[in-house]
Amino acid sequence: MERTVYLLEDDDGICDLVKCTLQLSGIECRTFGTVRAFEDAVALELPAIAVLDIMLPDGNGLDVLARLKARRGDVYCIMLSALGKESDKVTGLNLGADDYIAKPFGILEFSAKIAAVFRRLKQRPAILTVGDVVMDCEKMTVTLAGRDVSLSGKEFKLLQYSLENPDKVLTRDELLTNVWGYEGGETRTIDNYVSHLRKLGFNYETVFGVGYKFKA
Repeated sequence: MERTVYLLEDDDGICDLVKCTLQLSGIECRTFGTVRAFEDAVALELPAIAVLDIMLPDGNGLDVLARLKARRGDVYCIMLSALGKESDKVTGLNLGADDYIAKPFGILEFSAKIAAVFRRLKQRPAILTVGDVVMDCEKMTVTLAGRDVSLSGKEFKLLQYSLENPDKVLTRDELLTNVWGYEGGETRTIDNYVSHLRKLGFNYETVFGVGYKFKA
């Protein structure tokens, strides 16, 4: 659903503030106070962006995140929580979250961040073709030399970023920031994902001491 945000948050004050602010920017926002209500809505129509609280009366936002990403990996997901420890952030990001905002947060900065995400989503092409790799970003499908390849949500995002930057040296820090959404994390994660994509037949060249280059 273009320019629509789903907010899963049990604090009515936050819901009203976020909804009002986003609507002033021309962004539709639907709010849900329970996991059940949110997932009932998602079953009918997916949002472009989902903002998920973690501690909820009938469940955990991290579980919701995992289920949402398993269904459609390209839904942009932002975790919104008072759990501000680095370990909590890393858990959410490793589960597929695209960003993590700790409470309390500035509503104007939050609104600007949502608008920036929509600009990036609009600029991305629906079909990426590099050599014999064809990626349909809307349908979440990938073919390699005409063969269908099944990828996890994070593998898809890593390959997508690589296809958007072919023959460019991508540093591990750059990949952590743009694919995993955080800085200064464990770069071994990058190496493991690239290794698996190589096994599937994708051509990643190692640039020793720096990162990787995707080759057509």
